[in-house]
Amino acid sequence: MTRSALDALLAERPVLLADGATGTNLFAMGLLSGDAPELWNDEHPDRIRALHQGFVDAGADIVLTNTFGCNRRRLALHKAEDRTRELNEKAARIARDVADAAPRPVVVAGSVGPTGDLFAPLGPMTEDEAVEVFAEQIEGLKAGGADVAWIETMSAPEEIRAAALAAIRVGMPYTFTASFDTAGRTMMGLTPAAVADIAATLPVPPVAVGANCGVGASDLLASVGAMTEAHPELAVVAKANCGIPKVEGDAVVYTGTPELMADYARLAVDTGCRIVGGCCGTSAGHLAAMRAAVDAHIRCARPTLEAIVETVGPLQSPPATAQARERSGRRRG
Repeated sequence: MTRSALDALLAERPVLLADGATGTNLFAMGLLSGDAPELWNDEHPDRIRALHQGFVDAGADIVLTNTFGCNRRRLALHKAEDRTRELNEKAARIARDVADAAPRPVVVAGSVGPTGDLFAPLGPMTEDEAVEVFAEQIEGLKAGGADVAWIETMSAPEEIRAAALAAIRVGMPYTFTASFDTAGRTMMGLTPAAVADIAATLPVPPVAVGANCGVGASDLLASVGAMTEAHPELAVVAKANCGIPKVEGDAVVYTGTPELMADYARLAVDTGCRIVGGCCGTSAGHLAAMRAAVDAHIRCARPTLEAIVETVGPLQSPPATAQARERSGRRRG
């Protein structure tokens, strides 16, 4: 596997800026709840292009394709499973066109989200089946010109491994990030250090690992801090939500301001992250503030959890204490 465009940029710069949200920004452009955003790669390519262009103009070094749910298991919910390769290729081509027209190098990252199925023995999915599902998607992304497979919002080790093996089989460099939204762990119980440990078990290592989404910037910073502390040799990604989601009428609004996201970006750099971006709720305006913050910031000492909380707010889903885990275990018994 040849050196990737992402490897090259990481070798040149201390910190890269990844883009912001896809879904929440597409809702602002007219996407309706329940619709598949991936179909917009064909129906509204101009809007997808505008989304990428906004992030590039704001200073993004990495843009993610509009393909988070673009695997045949998820597309089947919209009777579009037979369009998997086509939609992934179209999405990558849109992002590629924007990146190639930029006045600086911009990496196109092919977004690869979960299948939506549980793995055996809890559910119907086997590793071999998952590798086939992910490989089909990644082949489309590669054909469209994506530089790297960006595996994200994972929670189960089996699914991370299957997606990584698919990328390796297709011949694509890859990254993976998990979502730590359950008392400092993924939904399937993985700690941040355990997710980072997976990198060493794979036949070709990832370019980067990290965390995205979750429940708030403070929680995500605690998660990536655990990764950089346990694995200082890895390039770590931080892609936090823009504050905390609040329901206002029939809309979900994220509370993060550009100033908060700038503070979060500086803390992510101090925590040792090499790639910093935003997830749900992060607009081009937020990203521009993050770009300015990262460019002007000189890395400081690793922040304490208390300093993180003081700067960007309290933890929304704090890790369970040892006593609470012990009590929980006794109740289950």
